[in-house]
Amino acid sequence: MQPVSKRSVYNKLLTICEMNYTGIIIGAATFLCIGLFHPIVIKSEYHLGVRCWWMFLLAGIGCLAASLAVAAIIPSTILGVVAFSSFWSILELFQQRERVRKGWFPANPKKKK
Repeated sequence: MQPVSKRSVYNKLLTICEMNYTGIIIGAATFLCIGLFHPIVIKSEYHLGVRCWWMFLLAGIGCLAASLAVAAIIPSTILGVVAFSSFWSILELFQQRERVRKGWFPANPKKKK
């Protein structure tokens, strides 16, 4: 067994520090975005009903425009993920209304029909 030189340990540490973490950062941000939009859709439908769909549309268009304007890859990608999560939330909002109608989620008794 050969002794480990300080140079080889340094080279291994340097290799670890030079790794590309972009994919991991974007993946984690996507995971968090999806996880955050799920309860936002549920709460929005509970308190506002489906009439708030246009807020998700405006948020999506705003984030989409910002994604096109930002030059850095990670913020641009995260803004794109938020934009399309907002667009998807419009569909989920109407599906949430059906889930409430079927009794799978509680209806807001104070909400006007």
